[in-house]
Amino acid sequence: MKEKELIDKLIDLAFAEDIGDGDHTTLSCIPDTAVGKSELLIKEPGILAGVEVAKEVLHKFDPQLEIEVFIEDGVAVKPGDIVMTIAGKIQSLLQTERLMLNIMQRMSGIATMTHKYVQQIKGTNAKVLDTRKTTPGMRMLEKKAVKIGGGENHRIGLFDMILLKDNHIDFAGGIENAIHAALSYCQEHNKKLRIEIEVRNFDELNEVLKLGGIHRIMLDNFNPTETKKAVDLIDGKYEVESSGGITYETIREYAECGVDYISVGALTHSVKGLDMSLRAC
Repeated sequence: MKEKELIDKLIDLAFAEDIGDGDHTTLSCIPDTAVGKSELLIKEPGILAGVEVAKEVLHKFDPQLEIEVFIEDGVAVKPGDIVMTIAGKIQSLLQTERLMLNIMQRMSGIATMTHKYVQQIKGTNAKVLDTRKTTPGMRMLEKKAVKIGGGENHRIGLFDMILLKDNHIDFAGGIENAIHAALSYCQEHNKKLRIEIEVRNFDELNEVLKLGGIHRIMLDNFNPTETKKAVDLIDGKYEVESSGGITYETIREYAECGVDYISVGALTHSVKGLDMSLRAC
């Protein structure tokens, strides 16, 4: 399913769970003919994300709403900034307000966190990656926010890359079995998928280096000293990714070991939304 289709389905579901058989508060006190204008106000500093999605939300609900955008996705914002104004039926403004804010706050929070991590490793060759630790149903939006913040997407889901993690390896009966099975699967099904494999120690790393057949090696829970040793052993033959318990305070040390990628689950699984509000103007 394409990105736009998934986002459309998310918006439909979000409206269904929020509005149900009607926003009875709005319908009871705001005439259908009443028109007005709202503005989106930023209340804390960060990186803005979700403007384009917000426009989709608004126009999907009411194509007649007039939107004027002053600040685009990816721009650093500060308290007091006005991102956009929305004019039209007040009933529409009130019924779209919460969903639009939920999406923009979440996406801006992720973009802000990602930007912070990216800045922390500035000057190295490493890139910050997200993970699949996303909010169910919101993955496309959250991964879009990571890119707006300057990071990169590891993979969208289980369908666009092969990642042989510890459980796959153990269930398959070992590294050799897992790699051979993945290669055979791609050949049999005519799939041109990149293959990444996770290693937990140097014995596993050496086995992978002996076998080959993969594109990227993930060093799982290696400390910085072990990471530097592993990078030297791999010697540029494969892409190298560090993963597992890496924090804002430690990411620079890992980046300086010479890895190509560092995956950070915290970008999406525990981020705080950026504070903003929609107010009548």
